[in-house]
Amino acid sequence: MNAEQFKELVNSLNVGKKLPDSIYFHKDTFSDVPEALSKFIKIVAKALKIEDANWNLIKVFRNDFRLSLLSYPSFFEDSYPALEQSVSVDLKKLSHRITSYSEQENPPILHRKETMILTNHESYEHFCMLTQEGEAAGLYENSRMIGFKKSWERLIEKHGYELVDGRLFRSSAVSEDDSNEKEIDRHKTAIVRHELSAPMKTLAKNGFLSGEYSIFDYGCGRGDDLRELEAHGLDALGWDPNFRPDSEIVNSDVVNIGFVINVIEDQDERIGAVLGAWEATGRLLVISAMLANESYLAQFTPYKDGVITSRNTFQKYFSQAELKSYIERTLDDEPIAISPGIFYVFKDKALEQHFLQNRHKRSYQWQQLTEPRPVSEDQARILFTKNQELLESFWLSCLAYGRVPVNDEFNNTEQIKEIIGSNKKALKVVTDWFGKGELELAANMRKEDLLIYFALGMFEGRKSYTHLPDDLKRDIKAFFDTHKIALHQAKELLFDIANIERVTTECTKADKELPASKLALENGQPHSLTLHKNFIDELSPLLRVYVYSALQLYGELDDIQLVKIHITSGKVTLLGYEGFDDSPLLHASA
Repeated sequence: MNAEQFKELVNSLNVGKKLPDSIYFHKDTFSDVPEALSKFIKIVAKALKIEDANWNLIKVFRNDFRLSLLSYPSFFEDSYPALEQSVSVDLKKLSHRITSYSEQENPPILHRKETMILTNHESYEHFCMLTQEGEAAGLYENSRMIGFKKSWERLIEKHGYELVDGRLFRSSAVSEDDSNEKEIDRHKTAIVRHELSAPMKTLAKNGFLSGEYSIFDYGCGRGDDLRELEAHGLDALGWDPNFRPDSEIVNSDVVNIGFVINVIEDQDERIGAVLGAWEATGRLLVISAMLANESYLAQFTPYKDGVITSRNTFQKYFSQAELKSYIERTLDDEPIAISPGIFYVFKDKALEQHFLQNRHKRSYQWQQLTEPRPVSEDQARILFTKNQELLESFWLSCLAYGRVPVNDEFNNTEQIKEIIGSNKKALKVVTDWFGKGELELAANMRKEDLLIYFALGMFEGRKSYTHLPDDLKRDIKAFFDTHKIALHQAKELLFDIANIERVTTECTKADKELPASKLALENGQPHSLTLHKNFIDELSPLLRVYVYSALQLYGELDDIQLVKIHITSGKVTLLGYEGFDDSPLLHASA
């Protein structure tokens, strides 16, 4: 094999962790590696007398005739395994160098291991969980700091975490007693945080930490979240059976029970904790738990319905689907997936509908490219001259709703009444002035968003019309006339995602219209469409429902950049890249 053939084969790889200048993959992926390349790698190893047991990871270079045979003996056992030996081979110079790291205190370590194996590998799901866990903890924000063991450990400590059995665990800052106690040390699971926990971050992202809602942290540990919230002047209280047992459980708008149910070994007490948090909830309950798969759990001693960790702490790990089902059974209410291991349950159904309809709602951004068109009516000119700021604000409100806002939807309605008489009359004035085109476009966008909202709502059962917020009822009247018509159209849209012919047409059209995308072919026919998550809202309503249907269980796309729509199989693949805008490095797939 010559350098050109090697380069061509390397750049054709569909497996591995892809860096700008190289690709890493485990030898278990050889079944999906071009046969000529896998045979060549084995021949090189044999020629250098490197035993099979002394290498399990391969690094191939994209532009150089070089490769490395790497030994990570604990690849599958350790969450972040250390490099023991590297054999670097320069195929152009016919030379090689062996470097041992076994005696080094700070060896290189691996992250994002799911990218180095096949998606059907038994360890793939567990490796994805490890990556998601690190992302949620904010450990991957600076990739330069994570490549070596000591740097990684310092970074984990800096963020207030501790590695226990390979997981970012609730660590002990109280007791260092390692004696073999028969009693479960539940207090050891309370984490020392230096930033908001992942569930609290989702509340901040979704506007629930704006100061409008009272917050209660049920099982608050040492109260690090509370201190941060209080520093921002928020009404936040908490209770914990070990660290704040004397605090009162106070009814609050938003209650967070974060990573608590994991550590309760008694099933009745676990249910009691969820019900206790639910009882204290006024409007929204946030429930989170640690996730793991069977292959990870196999290394521990089973205890009741969970396991005992090396720190003598109990952990009941869940899968995402299992956690959703557990919450639903316990509360007899439908939880909403926010991210892996985090769910919202709304007691305030009007607030739930506001959250859901705004979750995938687009905003029409008015950008005036020309001066307002001249009109013949002298009165209209005078009106705009005297009240330009007020009428432009009213126009923006019309665009936001896609219709005329009612009195309580526009703050300055009283001024509109004094000047023109009513919002309806003001609508005619501003559409005559600015033209109807933008309002019609905004109305169409709002109608599409509502269809998607109603279509996705069918996964959780239809909400009765009486439970819908007043503004949503107005939207239904304006865009569909009746709730029945809206549901019928939404049902047709939902069922159409199974229409392969229409999905093919929409994907082909999207590939031509999106700013960037990739339409992959198989046997000359469209097979999949890959696009950046920022372009999801530019897809047709059908494809948006297709994608968002797949996200009903997964949650938000915070750590995901690319979305791949599989046209014929009804699947969606989510792809995450480290430093996507700089040097794409695949780190997660779901």
